[in-house]
Amino acid sequence: MKGTVGQLGEFGLIREMTSRLTATEAVRLGPGDDAAVVAAPDGRVVATTDVLIEGRHFRRDWSTAYDVGRKAAAQNLADVAAMGAVPTVLLLGLVVPADLPAAWACELMDGLRDECQVAGAAVAGGDVVRGDTITVAVTALGDLRDRAPVTRAGARPGDVVAVTGWLGWSAAGHAVLSRGFRSPRAFVEAHRRPEPPYHAGPAAADLGATSMIDVSDGLVADLGHVAAASGVRIDLHSADIDVPSQMTEIGQAVGVDPLQWVLTGGEDHAIVATFPADTKLPARWRVIGHVHAAAAGQVTVDGAPWDKAGGWDHFGDQ
Repeated sequence: MKGTVGQLGEFGLIREMTSRLTATEAVRLGPGDDAAVVAAPDGRVVATTDVLIEGRHFRRDWSTAYDVGRKAAAQNLADVAAMGAVPTVLLLGLVVPADLPAAWACELMDGLRDECQVAGAAVAGGDVVRGDTITVAVTALGDLRDRAPVTRAGARPGDVVAVTGWLGWSAAGHAVLSRGFRSPRAFVEAHRRPEPPYHAGPAAADLGATSMIDVSDGLVADLGHVAAASGVRIDLHSADIDVPSQMTEIGQAVGVDPLQWVLTGGEDHAIVATFPADTKLPARWRVIGHVHAAAAGQVTVDGAPWDKAGGWDHFGDQ
């Protein structure tokens, strides 16, 4: 597609973007009206929202528009899954400068659409406005399908802590990109385009998960939210946490202990949950720690407080 967003105009851009979409049964009325109509079979809707800003959350010299779309959808759909719900619908708020190539916005929509399809969801609508900085604001909705939501507040002493998905891969990929390299490709792609285990959230709810969260800000930081909400201490066992050999090689090359990425790197959107100790967990889940009654609200590693950086904070010094 040739031309800029300004040349195409607001409504021309909307037509081009929405023409790329597909629908699901959850979308009763999609783009083109004042609002979408979405099915809510059990009368409850799980809702979440996130914002990505160019220069803060993505760089166009590192990621394509398609990558940004996949990432924006993934981080929201993962939040829905981490409540034990099935993702259904995504809404987009897009701020773009007038001189942005229209193709970029359409490729962004392609990424959003394709990531939604992975999760079984669909883009149902949104809005586009003019602004100086590209901003991608996404709202995702989900269906609990008669399940109780799994919150951060249910972890109990004696529970095991288990994780499914990647840990530290996005942070390692960011380290690679920050030094001007584009390989190892698997880690770079993990940063550009995370792959959350969407199915694992509802499955964990069915297995009796007592608390759950997706790892968006770092394992220690996110489990800290669970520990605080549940009034417990969570102890992680470093020997049980997988650190791939290639990640170790990257760490040696850049002078970083790869365990730091695994414990504090965000944006992989793995699912971490607590379960009663007698739960028979499928092979895709790895037990990496235990829940204790003492020192409520604390996360320890091998019994000791984690005294290094604990994860992402939007108002920190990163």
